[in-house]
Amino acid sequence: MALPININDLINGHTVEWDRIEFKEGWNPESILHTICAFANDINNWGGGYVIVGIEENDGMPVLPPKGLDPAQVDKIQKEIIQITHHLDPLYSPVSEPVLYQGKHILIIWVPGGQTRPYKVSSTLSAKGSTKQYYIRRGSATVGAKHADIKQLMELAATVPFDDRINHNASLSDLDLGLIREFLQDIKSDLFEPAASMPFNELCRQMRIVSGPDEYLKPVNVGLLFFNKNPDSFFRGAITEIIQFVDDTGTSFSEKKLTGPVHHQVRAALDFIKTNIIEERVIKVRGKANAARFFNYPFGAVEEALVNAYYHRSYEHHNSIEINIHPDKMEILSFPGPLPPVDNEALKEKRVVSRDYRNRRIGDFLKELDLTEGRATGFPKIYREMERNESPSPVFITDKDKTSFLTVLPVHNLFLGAQEAEFSLSETEFSIIAVCADNPSSKSQIAAILKLSPQSGTLKRLLPKLVADGFLAYTIPDKPNSSAQKYKATRRAIDYIDRANMS
Repeated sequence: MALPININDLINGHTVEWDRIEFKEGWNPESILHTICAFANDINNWGGGYVIVGIEENDGMPVLPPKGLDPAQVDKIQKEIIQITHHLDPLYSPVSEPVLYQGKHILIIWVPGGQTRPYKVSSTLSAKGSTKQYYIRRGSATVGAKHADIKQLMELAATVPFDDRINHNASLSDLDLGLIREFLQDIKSDLFEPAASMPFNELCRQMRIVSGPDEYLKPVNVGLLFFNKNPDSFFRGAITEIIQFVDDTGTSFSEKKLTGPVHHQVRAALDFIKTNIIEERVIKVRGKANAARFFNYPFGAVEEALVNAYYHRSYEHHNSIEINIHPDKMEILSFPGPLPPVDNEALKEKRVVSRDYRNRRIGDFLKELDLTEGRATGFPKIYREMERNESPSPVFITDKDKTSFLTVLPVHNLFLGAQEAEFSLSETEFSIIAVCADNPSSKSQIAAILKLSPQSGTLKRLLPKLVADGFLAYTIPDKPNSSAQKYKATRRAIDYIDRANMS
């Protein structure tokens, strides 16, 4: 990785503060390792610093021209840097670049602020089993951290969330001004108008979609996910796949792939589902003036489940978000599974609260766009929307190792069967659902009305079948063989009866 800075400007302190530069006349591995640790800890959030080997220092200032290093020594030092940085805990690797400056060979070690701070390192390299210590920068000096300093280091985020991390493979030019202004306009931000004329780097800093010092200003991942036209070029799994199955065999299906900024994918997926998948049925209910309206999938539940997938997935995974639409259910699959303490047992509850979030910045942006309400509202809303539509309850599943997360939205019973119009009930089956449409009825009550024996083999066969086909439902669903069991007609049955009466 080439250094993102003019070397002459760096050495003369034109673009980087002197406190962020340490000059070393020669190679001193122990001292330099401690300085690398200090810059990586970046206690002041300055963006790390630089160690320049081959230039003498006088009161923090470079003594020029440089004394330089033997060319053969430069290669040896680079190899030794790799060795000594293995003493850092957790692991950290700086960037080093040999440079020919004023006719002399020097080595520049660039140490950006670490993303897994705080770091500690062996206090000495000369003794085995030496204790490890935290180092920080105090002014232009590297010092061992004291109790208050250590507390401050611990209060810093030990691990920068993925969406807020610097992406070293991207540059400022990978952020699109048009997408940024579109977003600002969408959320009615006061920043929208100034964004047209202010320096682009300042705009990005104000939006916190870049990080690092001026000489190495880089997009953070959330910036690329929202404001790059092709985020899948940086995050292979940042796409959405919609697969619509014609039947249960899985052999006949259509596919649609969505790319682009995350919020564009969310909206495109929702638009596709709303236009091509969501269906409504209107049913005249006996004894009521107003007709009842039902959807195969309530849009509010679909929206919340889908947005949750984008919010809580990991963009470090190469797997895309999958939306699988079957005749009897919609599945939304994302990777990996939920963060602790959420597990399959917790997912059975209607309110699941996690203390940790993978993508706080993504969540903030989605909330600004009114695509999600906020924390701990997703599961209750999905349940609420499904119940309001009289749909079966949603199902949330993760595997033992939490490698994936699956949301299952069952289709409304009225929409069961790919060829509903061709579904034909026998005369006896029709009579049974007609009885149950008036009032929930027991097997003996059904038998009496139809003048059949309660022990009739016909009833024993047809009642479970009509339940399985979605025409009848148990009044005591958890005890199908209860002596108090009754059968009630479903909305599918009522719809079938109404269509039969109109024909």
